[in-house]
Amino acid sequence: MTAFRLIEVVLLVIAGLLPIMNPFSTAPLLIALTAGMTAEERNRQTLLGCVYAFCILATFLVAGRFIISFFGISLEGIRIAGGLLVSTLGFRMVFPKAETGDEKVAAQKDIAFSPLAMPSLSGPGAISVVLATSAQIPNDRIVLGNIVVMIGIAVTAFIAWLVLRGSIYLVRFLGPTGIDALTRIFGFLLICIGVQFVLIGATDYFVPLFTGAK
Repeated sequence: MTAFRLIEVVLLVIAGLLPIMNPFSTAPLLIALTAGMTAEERNRQTLLGCVYAFCILATFLVAGRFIISFFGISLEGIRIAGGLLVSTLGFRMVFPKAETGDEKVAAQKDIAFSPLAMPSLSGPGAISVVLATSAQIPNDRIVLGNIVVMIGIAVTAFIAWLVLRGSIYLVRFLGPTGIDALTRIFGFLLICIGVQFVLIGATDYFVPLFTGAK
């Protein structure tokens, strides 16, 4: 695998994960939950949240093949299911509903793992993308493929950390309208990525059937 190909794969991983992690939509949640914290504690929670998110996604990347074989799930099924889930999340971002829950309660002492890392940054959508990506790594390049994809996950988590670190200034600069616009744009990208996953999975499943029939 050439250096150009490695960079291409890393960029593809980032393009698939970043819209789903969507640190821009997590920024208001972070600000609300850390309202009573000092700047140092807020930064610590932000860093830990991104580290936890990386660890969660890396775990699913490494154990993805075992999960597939243990439950008897086909690669095509993973791609189609992941595509449907990603598309659903994308539609929710493009057409948001009023949220209910306890997101506006008083600041918690430790929000790094939940809700920052799980489910905000490394929720079902991000996990499904990692599983689908793991399923596409050739058997003879599992180690190299995992390393390359893990680099993409690490870069995405780093980008999320940068966005969340400057979230206070970002939200003040963009305002509610700007954040809403970015969320909708990322949602549209998610829909496109999800549909592509479904198309690839359906093609891989049905083409051999028709070819064999002939």
